Amino acid sequence: MSDSPDLALPRSDLDVLMATLDVDVIGLIECLISPGWRLSFGSAVAPAIHYNLSGTGRMVVGGFSAFPLLPHTLVITPAKKPFHIEVDDRTAATTVNVVEAQWDPRFGERIQRFVAGDVDPMVMLICGYFRATFGSSIDLFAGLSTPIVERFEPEDELGSKLQAALAEISGRQVGMQAMTTAILKQVLVTLVRRSLKSTSVWLERFSILSDRQIAVAFADMLARPSADHSVVALAQKAGLSRSAFMARFVRAIGCSPMVALRQIRMKRAADMLAAKTSSVEQIARAVGYGSRSSFLRAFRQVHGYCPAKSEGDGQNSD
Repeated sequence: MSDSPDLALPRSDLDVLMATLDVDVIGLIECLISPGWRLSFGSAVAPAIHYNLSGTGRMVVGGFSAFPLLPHTLVITPAKKPFHIEVDDRTAATTVNVVEAQWDPRFGERIQRFVAGDVDPMVMLICGYFRATFGSSIDLFAGLSTPIVERFEPEDELGSKLQAALAEISGRQVGMQAMTTAILKQVLVTLVRRSLKSTSVWLERFSILSDRQIAVAFADMLARPSADHSVVALAQKAGLSRSAFMARFVRAIGCSPMVALRQIRMKRAADMLAAKTSSVEQIARAVGYGSRSSFLRAFRQVHGYCPAKSEGDGQNSD
């Protein structure tokens, strides 16, 4: 058994990971920057996505070097990293005018617009803060420390997708949240697809995808949450010794295998409860629990409430 990471993740496992990824839109933003101006954002607790609809400028993330923003460039900026977007004045050597963007996360269901400059904007972007998770809180972007930059073509239609998300928020119709999250997930899946043929190798920047053997075991947990998974069986699935599997799983996923499995199961259980088509006993069996009491105990530990009470049956977990 080899203890060295292998990055070539099978397509079938990538399919499982993408299918089970939950994406939540925290807020969408329009950014318009004129020549000679800079639009600056402070650090935020969530990663952000940026798509340049038109114009040419540049972006600086954290302490990294500036990179060009050409039309149809898509950027993912890590959480807790400040960034700014700027456009040089055609008549000056440097950008001197700065606007500090004060994004307010309380207005997630409303588009916020930030304008830097008092003439026609050179660069127009759609930006957004989001979460992309597995289970109840395993974050796909938790280990991302450097920005991801990919340039697409107009026929990829990412711009029209994100503009449709803006229209959904503006229209505030029934199902707005479902539509915007579905659109953003399409964009992220398109980005992952691009990574498979990109000359810029960045897929391994996602800690969850950085270790093929761990990702294979994790995908099996996602695909079969009700199975009788054990650390030994998962280590065998990964082709690793138990000790190597445990160490590499924690490094890649951020928690132990059994904690991750409980999060996956409890997210599935919460979705089934929300659908209101199954009893607590049926849901417990569907996510791998042999008894109602052990399921309810685990659910309360993860979600902070007892699902039996939410159904009004008045029963406790113990």
